[in-house]
Amino acid sequence: MKVGCIGLGDIAQKAYLPVLAALPGVELHLQTRTPATLERVAATHHVPAARRHTDLDSLLEAGLDAAFVHAPTAAHAEITTRLLRAGVPTYVDKPLAYDYEDSVRLVELAEERGVGLAVGFNRRLAPGYAQCADHPRELILLQKNRVGLPEDPRTFVLDDFIHVVDTLRFLLPGVVDHVDVRARVRDGLMHHVVLQLSGDGFTAIGMMNRMNGSTEEILEVSGQDTKRQVLNLADVVDHKGQPTVRRRGDWVPVARQRGIEQAVLAFLDAVRAGEVLSARDALETHELCERVVREALTQAS
Repeated sequence: MKVGCIGLGDIAQKAYLPVLAALPGVELHLQTRTPATLERVAATHHVPAARRHTDLDSLLEAGLDAAFVHAPTAAHAEITTRLLRAGVPTYVDKPLAYDYEDSVRLVELAEERGVGLAVGFNRRLAPGYAQCADHPRELILLQKNRVGLPEDPRTFVLDDFIHVVDTLRFLLPGVVDHVDVRARVRDGLMHHVVLQLSGDGFTAIGMMNRMNGSTEEILEVSGQDTKRQVLNLADVVDHKGQPTVRRRGDWVPVARQRGIEQAVLAFLDAVRAGEVLSARDALETHELCERVVREALTQAS
């Protein structure tokens, strides 16, 4: 199975390539426009020279069976369009694109061509978060914070807060009938944002503070006098009277802890089985992110 990885940045190197390079039966091809990075990363994962590519034309000529897109977000639309038109099932590390219209176009193109398209919302498969889907969820709270990183609202939301938005959607126990957005944007930079989704019997709140005192990610789901808490995608704490803690095993790889290994395997298994994956549900997350950006900009000062 010939699998291409386009873009060899931090996430690709730390999370995806260690999984892909270790899979039996996978002929890994790498592509980046930076020769020095290509040589270094290829050497690390023992990828021979014939499978190293500095342009997309060369990569496509290899006859790919599947591709992973980890290039900068601004390039996603162009790269993914070419892959889909070439009939290559494609996994795009979120988001599909910065502009919602481009994301819609990609999903429609995949459907028209009958080519699989998946978006890398790995938190849906992270073990700690998957366990929360089986817990009472009258109230859902998710915060993902960083230190000293205010950013342009669209970049802030589509490159990072989108994980919060999609995880809330994944955990929702019912249909949303109310959406509220509150944000602090100063001098063109977003400092924090809060999204509230509510429906019959439940409320889900997601927040991100880029001016926080620490980098952290905390999920809490509660209801029926119980609470489950997941700390930094690792430790799971159940509260029903006395708290009980289940810690991540010392030898559990980070890629598995964060659901990335599971996402890679699920995508490639679908390709092998001839299943055409749809990104239509992921598009709903992008649409909600577009609403967050739009409303945040109206609150800017």
